[in-house]
Amino acid sequence: MTAPFTLRPYQREAIDALRAGWAAGSNRLAVVLPTGAGKTVVFANLISECLPQLAGQRALVIAHREELIEQAAAKVRAIRPDLRVGIVKAERDEHQDADVIVASVQTLAVEKRRRAIRNVGLVIVDECHHAAARTYMDVLDHFGGWRGVPVAGFTATLSRADGGLAEVWQGVPFTLDILDLITDGYLCDVRGKRITVDTLDLDKVRTRGGDLVDGQLGQALEDSGALDAIARAYVDHAADRPGVVFTPTVATAQAAAASLLAVGIKAAPVWGDMGRDARRETLARYEAGELQVLTNCMVLTEGFDAPHTSCVVVARPTKSPGLYVQMVGRGLRPAPGKSDALLLDVMGSATRHKLASMVDLTARDVDEVEEGRTLREVAEEAAAERERRQLVAQVEAEEINLFGDSAVRWLRTPEGVWFIRITSAQLLFLVRVPGARLYRMRRWTALGGIEAPRDDTARPLPEALAWLEQQARRLAPGAFVARQARWRQSPPSPRQLGLCKRLGLKVPRGSTAGDVADLIDTDRVSSVLGSLILPAA
Repeated sequence: MTAPFTLRPYQREAIDALRAGWAAGSNRLAVVLPTGAGKTVVFANLISECLPQLAGQRALVIAHREELIEQAAAKVRAIRPDLRVGIVKAERDEHQDADVIVASVQTLAVEKRRRAIRNVGLVIVDECHHAAARTYMDVLDHFGGWRGVPVAGFTATLSRADGGLAEVWQGVPFTLDILDLITDGYLCDVRGKRITVDTLDLDKVRTRGGDLVDGQLGQALEDSGALDAIARAYVDHAADRPGVVFTPTVATAQAAAASLLAVGIKAAPVWGDMGRDARRETLARYEAGELQVLTNCMVLTEGFDAPHTSCVVVARPTKSPGLYVQMVGRGLRPAPGKSDALLLDVMGSATRHKLASMVDLTARDVDEVEEGRTLREVAEEAAAERERRQLVAQVEAEEINLFGDSAVRWLRTPEGVWFIRITSAQLLFLVRVPGARLYRMRRWTALGGIEAPRDDTARPLPEALAWLEQQARRLAPGAFVARQARWRQSPPSPRQLGLCKRLGLKVPRGSTAGDVADLIDTDRVSSVLGSLILPAA
């Protein structure tokens, strides 16, 4: 039976990459897809395609939260309504006749519960960045993860503070950058605004397990007045946006909601140990628009799907790029009438902690994002700058090769001007035409300054090089301008070394007379040309 919708190109690629990796002999593979990329859709289709080859065996999906379990089961049913999908968690034990079993890792940690599930030929691990935990390792081992059974992990990030993921996953055959999804219109672009709280001293917050200690961080946020600052910033910058606020503790989630309510923003907190019915009711009120903001203690980083969310407040400064991506990703899903997402990033004083920031949303090389700029804008500018630098480097490499092949002693100032010293009081040099790969020749004399030749035609570099060399040979003694002149291989003279000392020039060990002459000439010519206003080329 075919899926009721068409897979996006990258989703198709992810499935093909996994199956190709399995065929090549690696059975435990992970796929990294940003939040909003549809990883549940990918593994539901993967299951649908693989079941016919399992020879009567079944697929097992492992998740760690109720929302993830329900989402996975619903997605498999939507794609393959002919399959029997059972849920195994707590009091539910629907595995007897199921083609696909979606199970809680906490339930499978109980040996009796996992032993009751048999004939598993494919394992899917949702949010697989947790898989280094002993519980996951035991479960995967039981179901054949280290005996060749195909295992696929899905996550938005493979970073985990306590490490160990390399022991679980043999490779990552497919990964997608969040900027690819933004560029292709599958996710909204994001712009950032810093909420700077001068009284928030993060240097006093200790680190445990690679990140800031939740309790100390929460206390610092409350003591510094950061929660009231967040509320004021929300009114100033996101008054018309539905949003979520991430905090480090239950107490700060509750206090943040109270601060928002005090400024007229309808808000409510949710947290992990909150009663199931109460949490469902609060989430439903947010999705229905009765609440504008949800504050939460790290419960909405996974499995939370509310596309209308257009503001994310990171009131949980973190050293973990993975956690940062999980938080911000909650606001990037597209929705009708939604043009972008706003990120309000709470900042304090931190000199000893390297905190994650907006640039960590992408693996591409981008500079720090200025306020008001979107991630895509900054990334595109960075890409254009890299392209420009590559072009310049290519041109310079071509120039160096051309000059390097010359028999004449060419030198270059630190400012990039190529020249030939023809006498103690004369030099010839090239001036590049702005915006073009053309050059003109100029002559400098101590008495006459800079002069242009009668034939002032702009020439491509090889022609300009040949013409200037011809003039240099005509005006200067051959031994003076020849790069291979014998005198250049001699040791430097005392007079040369004394002059370098007076000029403050450091002579590298092993330098020849020619090397020192070049050092002196380059310094002098740089001083001469640097003191003059060069004529327009």
